[in-house]
Amino acid sequence: MTSVSGHLLGLEFKAQFQKWHSCNPVLLFDAEVEKYCTHTHTHLCTSGWIMCVVIAVAPLSVCVPVKPSVQVFRARFSEITPNSIRRACDMLTEPDGNVSDAVDVRQELDLRIGASFTRFQTLRLQKTFPASLANQLISYGSCQFPTLGFVVERFKSIQAFIPETFYKIRVLHEVEEESVEFSWKRNRLFNHTACLVIYQICMEDPIATVTSVTSKPKSKWRPLPLDTVEMEKLVSRKLRIGAKETMKIAEKLYTQGLISYPRTETNLFPKDLALGPLVEHQTHSPSWGAFARGVMEQPGGPNPRQGTKTDQAHPPIHPIKYTNTLQGNEQRVYEFIVRHFLACVSLDAVGQETVVEVEMAHERFSANGLMIIRRNYLDVYPYDRWSTKVIPVYEQGSQFQPSAIEMLDGQTSPPQLLTEADLISLMEKHGIGTDATHADHIETIKSRMYVGLTADQRFLPGELGMGLVEGYNSMGYEMSKPHLRAELEADLKLVSEGRKDKQSVLRHHIHKYKSVFVESVKKAKRLDEALSIYLGAAQEFSESEQQDMEMPLPVRKCPQCGRDMVLRRRKEGNGKVGSVVKEGWFCCCEGRLVLL
Repeated sequence: MTSVSGHLLGLEFKAQFQKWHSCNPVLLFDAEVEKYCTHTHTHLCTSGWIMCVVIAVAPLSVCVPVKPSVQVFRARFSEITPNSIRRACDMLTEPDGNVSDAVDVRQELDLRIGASFTRFQTLRLQKTFPASLANQLISYGSCQFPTLGFVVERFKSIQAFIPETFYKIRVLHEVEEESVEFSWKRNRLFNHTACLVIYQICMEDPIATVTSVTSKPKSKWRPLPLDTVEMEKLVSRKLRIGAKETMKIAEKLYTQGLISYPRTETNLFPKDLALGPLVEHQTHSPSWGAFARGVMEQPGGPNPRQGTKTDQAHPPIHPIKYTNTLQGNEQRVYEFIVRHFLACVSLDAVGQETVVEVEMAHERFSANGLMIIRRNYLDVYPYDRWSTKVIPVYEQGSQFQPSAIEMLDGQTSPPQLLTEADLISLMEKHGIGTDATHADHIETIKSRMYVGLTADQRFLPGELGMGLVEGYNSMGYEMSKPHLRAELEADLKLVSEGRKDKQSVLRHHIHKYKSVFVESVKKAKRLDEALSIYLGAAQEFSESEQQDMEMPLPVRKCPQCGRDMVLRRRKEGNGKVGSVVKEGWFCCCEGRLVLL
């Protein structure tokens, strides 16, 4: 048996393509790639003591050459406890080759697409905007760019927003020091004259008649079991801790044996997971121990509200054992996970809602009251709010004269800039990245200065981010939209399920992104023009430099590997007077020019 030290093998282009000026970036779509053992893990690769895990398949590439008859099985567990590990060893499974293939496809496409566009953008824009971007890495990623696109799209919708004035009528009734506000059933009108006429009619006959009084039970649902995306969003909203730091803390808590595996898409507890002992551990806490004991004593014991999602790999995030030794944000994240778990295995909050409807001059108004009867999960979950709202007793058919009838005006408001939680929600909705990568993509657009944060932690696009998105949009490609990446993610899912072939998906998406790349290079001047709005005048890119960047479509196949070959020029004579420019066919398999 061996342990696992994460991903042992990386993916990189062969040596002749690794330097940025070694080839035209378009060649990276077809250049040969190879898996390599990172410098820090070289001794592991040769010894085989700790193996790479690409869904437990990569160890085969390390072990089989040494011992062809070796059999590899995978022990799957979601918490670092003796019982969990013993149970996993009793239920060994074979590695899933389809899932591993999907990981390989994702890794190769991300490398090819990211490297080609990043080199193109960086080399060109450093030259055209030397004052601003001379030392700037201008990266591109097929997940990173749509993430930036969401931020820019929201900002531009705010800029384009035109507020409208609206009008509404409000009725107030004061009874025994209680003031009740009745809301207009029409909500609001955008025509001042129409609202004024209705208001005047109400003022002429200011007697309100109670048309109905309805009282019914109302519940506030306890939260669903916690998956990774929901944890990132809630911790960002409630604790003001970024998703990147949240995941770093959660992984540390996991390795300490305090919580279950924090990367999961599951929000329902499996029936074979014993929740009672997990709740029992938390009874030792002076802060929530009493609540945990109450959960154990409630009819049926811990009773989770179940969601509908499962990744068939890991349960929802939950505490494994109690501790009081943590500090700072580690303590806050751990406490959130514990309180969320206890809340979801508790009971919904229960109240009684009263709705009073009145009519005045044929206009209808309503008021709501709420009496909380049992707080239940709210006693342990301070991240939700539900407040009692007292209104007097009204009887159907009774009448009263309002204390005030007011005509108010207001203006429609633009949407707000995106918070991190909003951005993660959009990424999840449109299939951009995975629960394991959302935080990384957001961190990348921040570190590249494509976006910044306002004082209230909302995303604001920077000048570089705006220029990049507008530049590509002006070419006619919606590269900042989620469609391209969402299609790729859908295909990766089909590969992982064995419903699509690994190589066909690779070929399709390489061809698609390569076509976009070639056209983007031809229209690169539009990128310069868009960025010049924010960064100042661009230095001219010479015609020869542009021609060198534009690669003609290949018209020959390589006799060695069958890949496309492209025309390439080469100077002979070390650039001295009398140097000869020769033209030949270039293929990535040889990394050299074949003269005509």
